[in-house]
Amino acid sequence: MSVESLFKPVTIKNLTLKNRFVLAPMSRYQNDGGIPNRDFAEYHRQRASADLGLTITGATAIDRVPANNHPKLANINEAARQGWQKTVDAVHEAGGPIVLQLWHAGTLHNVDPEFKPGPLESPSGLEKPGKMVGKPMTEEAIADCIDSFVSATVLANEIGFDAVEVHAAHGFLLDQFFWEGTNQRTDHWGGKSLVERSRFALEVVKAVKKVVDPQTPLFMRISQWKEQDYSVRLVNSPAEMEAWLTPFVDAGVDVMDCSQRRFWEPEFEGSTLNLAGWAKKVTGLPVITAGSVGLSTDVMSFFHGETAQRTSLDELVRRYEAGEFDLVAVGRALLADAHWITKIRDGREGEMEALKPEEMLSWI
Repeated sequence: MSVESLFKPVTIKNLTLKNRFVLAPMSRYQNDGGIPNRDFAEYHRQRASADLGLTITGATAIDRVPANNHPKLANINEAARQGWQKTVDAVHEAGGPIVLQLWHAGTLHNVDPEFKPGPLESPSGLEKPGKMVGKPMTEEAIADCIDSFVSATVLANEIGFDAVEVHAAHGFLLDQFFWEGTNQRTDHWGGKSLVERSRFALEVVKAVKKVVDPQTPLFMRISQWKEQDYSVRLVNSPAEMEAWLTPFVDAGVDVMDCSQRRFWEPEFEGSTLNLAGWAKKVTGLPVITAGSVGLSTDVMSFFHGETAQRTSLDELVRRYEAGEFDLVAVGRALLADAHWITKIRDGREGEMEALKPEEMLSWI
């Protein structure tokens, strides 16, 4: 199938994209002290200059001591301002918009076990069900954390980011509040239902929205799977998904960034719609689909040593033309080849070689 339809421009509020391709938010562990460096800026510039529609940064830690889980993962604070300014300027000079992903690791600090920035923060002190690694967040800590999301957004506005994305996926802090297995609280921030356990993330979104220009879209990343457990499901039906996501629409989320391990897999029985397709159907919002685009192997299997082969984009195009999603996030394929989109557009797929885990790991 022709990929021509994926090169149609789109406007979401005041954000205009020249095509439907998004650089998926991938964490690059190459910034000493959490400060974006010259190579980091160049990495983003190269892709923005090669037909990329939108850049979303990898997970960027808000200004709280335990928010970051690696000494070389980027922060968003005053110390990192100039580094981010150079990155944003580089992307803008290349002709593309850039979105900052706001993130807190929660208790998921297993990337570098030697890195211990301070007492961990989470709803109930759990990294996963049955594994206690800290203490539950106090009311004061929760309030301060919400304020840190706000201050990060204000700084992002000052630097010139075109939008921000709230990371509420993959088993990190906001998602740990969603997940019954890690949120055992009995106060206002817990509850038996997902809607009840969503209150913390909802307050973050409401607070961030207040300092975002009304014409600027607010993104939110969601997932079912967690890094702690790939099989976890927060919702098991469209009705449950609608009940979960509708409050976030009402709070001002404009774009749902829907992460799943394989975009072609249906989310619920009885329908071929994937996670993004159902999110679009129940919210009416523009959505981003993601998950092994152009590759045969999902990201977690890949990093456990399984080689990823290039695959056809026919199924992606079919789903897009059926109205299942609005944007598509491409991760490893763009990490390996900054010109992947150009080669796809020009029919030069033959120039792309199979990705090898050992090579990719050396770039992250």
